[in-house]
Amino acid sequence: MAGIYIHIPFCRKACHYCNFHFSTSLRLKNDFVAALLKEIKLRYEYTAGEPVHTIYLGGGTPSLLSAHELASILLSIRQQFPVEADAEITLEANPDDISIPQLEEWRDAGVNRLSIGVQSFFDADLQWMNRAHSAEQSLKAIKDAQREGFTNITIDLIYGVPGLTDERWQKNVNTAIELAIPHISCYALTVEPFTALEKMIDQKKTSDVIPEDQARQFSLLMQWLKAAGYEHYEISNFAKPGFRSRHNSSYWQGKNYLGLGPSAHSFNGHSRQWNIANNALYIQSLDDNLVNFETEQLTPTQQLNEYIMISLRTMQGISLIRITEQFGEQETERILQDAAPALHAERLMIQEQHLRLTDEGKLFADGIAASLFHPAS
Repeated sequence: MAGIYIHIPFCRKACHYCNFHFSTSLRLKNDFVAALLKEIKLRYEYTAGEPVHTIYLGGGTPSLLSAHELASILLSIRQQFPVEADAEITLEANPDDISIPQLEEWRDAGVNRLSIGVQSFFDADLQWMNRAHSAEQSLKAIKDAQREGFTNITIDLIYGVPGLTDERWQKNVNTAIELAIPHISCYALTVEPFTALEKMIDQKKTSDVIPEDQARQFSLLMQWLKAAGYEHYEISNFAKPGFRSRHNSSYWQGKNYLGLGPSAHSFNGHSRQWNIANNALYIQSLDDNLVNFETEQLTPTQQLNEYIMISLRTMQGISLIRITEQFGEQETERILQDAAPALHAERLMIQEQHLRLTDEGKLFADGIAASLFHPAS
């Protein structure tokens, strides 16, 4: 089964921490939608006829699209690809774009899952991040969506923000729990290169992040959500039973997916493609019925290291049986040998022929994964 990701490269405002590809000018929005519809038709062969079980509209801010634009995109996908009747169709939406009429139109277009960019339930945090919405709008948006029958909702929350106390972080998490949100994605604030946040820190206009605070707030998060009945099924993702993200789970399971729109990535198991990250050039190429992308063939070593990286982030962990079958018994033995320090430190464990992170190990996930990589030849 395959997934389709659609990148909508427009936002009302630039969040200080964001390094995704987007524009705050909507001048090219109509041309972009026309180009995207062309790309959908040109890329139908990429998934090789596999049934499409998830569609994810991300960005950027997909909720800036009109209902007509959204419906036309989803209709075009259904016309070109074998979309399953019960496909998970997710729309990322900012709270300030959510209203009863919009919710009705999104539902009519086929959207059955909402990803709401809350980030914080405190106005001071939202203003610091340069978000376009208020905490009150977040609460209203969630309750309106629930009243309109959207039961499959996920929200984003950010921790490790300078000045965020543990008490305020707990209030954020408890608010999500009290609202009966079935899926919560939580991310440590990251200072990405060339962002407004990096510049603000360099100019001493704001404090830098404190790794110890982030680690503590992540540990608290795991405790609180486990007690509330959420599965910690991926490092940054927590879900009530039955509400894991099917789309993102496909990424972590190494399934095929097609990315549409500027900067979107595609993967077919042995190669990766990424579209040009420039709205004007993306539109220009599709005016000529061409898709402007680069591609990379993955070597066996790259495939192995990618599997280690993504699988270790999940509660399933690294399948030693899969490693043996796909890469050889010698590779399994090497990984177990390299895992010995983390196993001794109780940051890794072996269960049912899988290498899995312990809760403490999740604090060191990237470093542990890197220690298990096969060295590049």
